Amino acid sequence: FFFCKTTMGKYVQAQRKGKSPVFKAHTRTRKGAVKLRSIDYAERRGYVRGVVKEILHDPGRGAPVAKIQFLNAYRYKRDTELMVATEGMYTGQFIYCGKKAALTIGNVLPLKQVPEGTIVCNVEARVGDRGAFARGSGCFAVVISHDEDKGTTRLRLPSGGKKTVSSLSRAQIGVVAGGGRTDKPLLKAGRAYHKYAVKRNCWPKIRGVAKNPVEHPFGGGNHQHIGRPSTVSQAAPSGRKVGLIGARRTGRLRGVKKLGQDKD
Repeated sequence: FFFCKTTMGKYVQAQRKGKSPVFKAHTRTRKGAVKLRSIDYAERRGYVRGVVKEILHDPGRGAPVAKIQFLNAYRYKRDTELMVATEGMYTGQFIYCGKKAALTIGNVLPLKQVPEGTIVCNVEARVGDRGAFARGSGCFAVVISHDEDKGTTRLRLPSGGKKTVSSLSRAQIGVVAGGGRTDKPLLKAGRAYHKYAVKRNCWPKIRGVAKNPVEHPFGGGNHQHIGRPSTVSQAAPSGRKVGLIGARRTGRLRGVKKLGQDKD
């Protein structure tokens, strides 16, 4: 028997993104992972002091990062940490991390030490995970309330949604630096090219209707039209799963804008 392997059609680009090395993040020039200190006895009981050595630009990240140096508590050496730079941070500034640290911009405290209404950033989702929420440029979370009995704290996240986390989770005080970055328009393609060149291969984006039927479910036809509903089921196979996936509603948001914070 003679078997002829015929490969028909192409992958949709969304499928290629899953397995192709072409779409991996460009990490060669990045400065490193931005995290809080590893939690230790000193932070649980008192505080540790560090000094801001320099404030760096991290390629592919909108917010600047701070290189902070701490004395190691157990060996004769210094530990360097990369942390989120908060608005108002400067080189030579002392940063205090721990339960007994002062409520000052840049310091790291457990949420139970932070009063309600305080603006925080780089908040831990679980105790000791070294920062998960409100880390993008200009982002911040607001401490809404503490539940002493359950040992939890309620936060309002930058998305407007509310989240309950452990009161022992740590957070930096203040707003992440680099806010207002999106207010200035990119203006030209060259700027967009360099913006995404250090992130990953995701620009320029070709519209589905501009492609051929072999490359996209919305492709083909004598005029650029979708020719089918733009909404698609969550359970659709990967080659069909394009457009508004699992949409609860479509169209323009009319009337009063409902944020996550208005729901409860």
